Amino acid sequence: MNVISSKDNEIVKSVKKLKEKKYRDLENAYIVEGIKMVKEAIMERASIRQIIICDDCEKSDNIPKELMYEIAKYDCTYVTSKVFKYISEVQTPQGVLAVIEKNNGISDINYNEDIIVALDDIQDPGNLGTILRTVDSVGLTQILVSKGTADCYNPKVVRSSMGAIYRVKVIECGDLLETLKEVKRNKFKILVTSLGDSKNIYDMKYNKKVLVIGNEANGVEERIMNLADERIKIPMLGRTESLNAAVATGIILYEYVRQKGKY
Repeated sequence: MNVISSKDNEIVKSVKKLKEKKYRDLENAYIVEGIKMVKEAIMERASIRQIIICDDCEKSDNIPKELMYEIAKYDCTYVTSKVFKYISEVQTPQGVLAVIEKNNGISDINYNEDIIVALDDIQDPGNLGTILRTVDSVGLTQILVSKGTADCYNPKVVRSSMGAIYRVKVIECGDLLETLKEVKRNKFKILVTSLGDSKNIYDMKYNKKVLVIGNEANGVEERIMNLADERIKIPMLGRTESLNAAVATGIILYEYVRQKGKY
């Protein structure tokens, strides 16, 4: 078995580059790291291009044998612990990562779902990953993201999505406004979150709706606000005026769950 020990190896350099968005876009691939994430990628039948394994970790039985049996079915590359730490994104690597093809190859919107979440320039990777996780948790399978939204395949987003990145189709919109106009033509109504003169989220029926979540600092863009059929807000009893974008998304989506009786 050949073990790569040089940082200048072409495979190592190509994996290292995937930390940058421009290379993720160019290669249409991203990295997942850790035993749980790689195991889930295999279970979810994600398009795994390659698996990188730390030779020392494999010898020390850090990676469960049953997972190693599954990993062996893929294109595997072994590297020294020094090289693995060089390409790793975490402080204490578990010794395994995978290069996975993005799931955004199909850009068609599924109009059979009751509700579609659209993100208008969400910037925080933690928020984005949590929103993906929440969308997955309520049984939705797609999300629309504006061009200005943080990269859904950023390592921090991937980690905080807790595997949802494998199941939720990310539809990247060159112009979110135009995409929303097309969605409206398919008999969906646009809901935007707003602190102004808005309806209570508990007074809405969540069938054939697009829920637009705005930028953390500036909210929903004015052009999209003007396109909206309804403006909604979460009622609050305290002095806080607004909630974190991911928290707000979760509250609204679980009102949808309550109305559907999916519990």
